[in-house]
Amino acid sequence: MALTGRAALLAALGSLPVGIWDAGWTGILAVNAPLAVACACDYALAAPVRRLGLTRSGDTSVRLGETADVTLTVTNPSRRLLRARLRDAWPPSSWQPGTETTASRHRLTVPAGERRRVTTRLRPTRRGDRHADRITIRSYGPLGLFSRQGTHEVPWTVRVLPPFTSRKHLPSKLARLRELDGRTSVLTRGEGTEFDSLREYVPGDDTRSIDWRATARHSTVAVRTWRPERDRHILIVLDTGRTSAGRVGDAPRLDAAMDAALLLSALASRAGDRVDLLAYDRRVRALVQGRTAGQLLPSLVNAMATLEPELVETDARGLAATALRTAPRRSLLVLLTSLDAAPVEEGLLPVLPQLTQRHTVLVASVADPHVARMAAARGNTEAVYEAAAAAQSQSERHRTAEQLRRQGVTVVDATPEDLPPALADAYLALKAAGRL
Repeated sequence: MALTGRAALLAALGSLPVGIWDAGWTGILAVNAPLAVACACDYALAAPVRRLGLTRSGDTSVRLGETADVTLTVTNPSRRLLRARLRDAWPPSSWQPGTETTASRHRLTVPAGERRRVTTRLRPTRRGDRHADRITIRSYGPLGLFSRQGTHEVPWTVRVLPPFTSRKHLPSKLARLRELDGRTSVLTRGEGTEFDSLREYVPGDDTRSIDWRATARHSTVAVRTWRPERDRHILIVLDTGRTSAGRVGDAPRLDAAMDAALLLSALASRAGDRVDLLAYDRRVRALVQGRTAGQLLPSLVNAMATLEPELVETDARGLAATALRTAPRRSLLVLLTSLDAAPVEEGLLPVLPQLTQRHTVLVASVADPHVARMAAARGNTEAVYEAAAAAQSQSERHRTAEQLRRQGVTVVDATPEDLPPALADAYLALKAAGRL
């Protein structure tokens, strides 16, 4: 229960004539006694809060940056009219900063024996699960002098999924894939190493593609046509260790790696390849295996939604062993990790021969565009020192990438905006060269 501002205002106004004409207990009682009786009557006429029935419905998932509507149904089983203010509490990251007050508070009037709905619109600012907190309701009497207050627990969870902003690159990459597959009109037949069909020789064809046995059986020269391999296995490994927690712009490196992984998965599934996902630091954080093309993206975004960087050094030996168990046959192993010198030289390089012996390995890393801007800055002493530090950092990354390339690893190092299309291009290049 609680007094309202209206009751306090009436008490203050009543104290003025008391102070002027009769400053004593008699005057105080003359003003406060009727007010206390009015408050008691108002409290008695307010609808009870504890007996209210509350249920939720609405969205259970939303992409980061979009809105989700959660509807709360309030049922008034009492014989009194419910005049109430309601606060639907959620974690602060469920709304944009500064919008929580207006988004979470509602006014409602529910006649006796009826129900009403109010909708809370969420706009989360972080990935993961958002769990509803308590619902606080204040029920007011007809005079608005006194209120009943109570809380209810009505569980609800909204899962905030990765935004997949690189989806805009998918049409252009699919067009390139169709060219490789020979399904569009191009100057040459699709590249690859998987036999597709025989056709008649035309001037300009590579003579090495002539099928002499088929030519002997026909009156024309026949040539083999090839297409990129299908039904290959791709294992995407997300490094969720401490290096993935570094922020690039407004988001951690892990988020940019997830976006690149989603674009690559969408492209590879359209190409007829099988895609699995492994998230690892010192133990398995997420594992998605054996999904069909239609199930793949929903499974990936659900698995990625709750992933957070762990502030521990990644166990490279454990990662390699888990990857080899997950992909026992020859596969394309895409490792999304950091190109920092120390983690690579002390962790990844010693175990790399185990991976390259069985798999084709591609390492992708998120580069910080701020470092490039620092390297190009001039004008004062501070800027020159920053440029020197940035140049040294870039030199170390290039040296680390070159060490990986000498081990037969394909390396992609790009900014968060450029990493998804660059990784997709590297996949298409490997597919065209028949290296999957």
